[in-house]
Amino acid sequence: MNSWDEFFSGIISHGYQGVETDLPAEGEKNEFMEGLEKYGLKFIAQHWETTAINLKSHQQEYEERLHKLAALKPLFINSHTGRDFFSWEQNCSLLDSAQKIEKETGVRIVHETHRGRFAYAAHVTAPFLNQRPELQLTLDVSHWCAVAESLLQDQPEVVNLAIKHTAHIHARVGFAQGPQVADPSLPEYAEALAFHLNCWDKVVENYKGDILTITPEFGPIPYMPHHLPQERQWQNNLYIMNLLKNRYQLNQS
Repeated sequence: MNSWDEFFSGIISHGYQGVETDLPAEGEKNEFMEGLEKYGLKFIAQHWETTAINLKSHQQEYEERLHKLAALKPLFINSHTGRDFFSWEQNCSLLDSAQKIEKETGVRIVHETHRGRFAYAAHVTAPFLNQRPELQLTLDVSHWCAVAESLLQDQPEVVNLAIKHTAHIHARVGFAQGPQVADPSLPEYAEALAFHLNCWDKVVENYKGDILTITPEFGPIPYMPHHLPQERQWQNNLYIMNLLKNRYQLNQS
């Protein structure tokens, strides 16, 4: 990508309606914001960078990044919140910070089910959802498959609970040995694709908000096997986007 304008024009030509990304570099911020307006693209902000192991440092950086993202007035912020090794109380204090910033800025913050974070697995996420009924998730169930080494057949109640709290979907297909299959269109991954589609179907059926957003999220190496060409990432995301547009008859405007 040589410029944001080149990137935006490329995704528009292939049918995307928005972008999900982290804070643009300071020197690119104006170009980024002007490009969103020029192409009529929706913007979901993503926070993932905060990884400090000391809670005080982590919380300070977390709050600073959320405030900077909120200042760009995205649809909402998708946040990688907490650490898997933080205590219940520590992760709750970060969720409290997010809730406070949400009230201060008017920008909604949803929390991704991601490895290494507070919601790294189905069974550990359930208590947070039960005690915090207001908590909203970005459902990336592919991570839970990798952690549990299964398609979560033995945890349907927890998966269904998470679906009821889902406000955004990351549409990547995982399997028992990883968070991303090589190619979701291949027959050997049909069972994994069917599981994810079933989860996403339930989210679409259950969702009561104004706009349900979905980000196809097949990633580059190391998510993608090293032997595959770089363009496979693009092809996989296009495959999922078109599959879901057809499946849900999504608004094309």
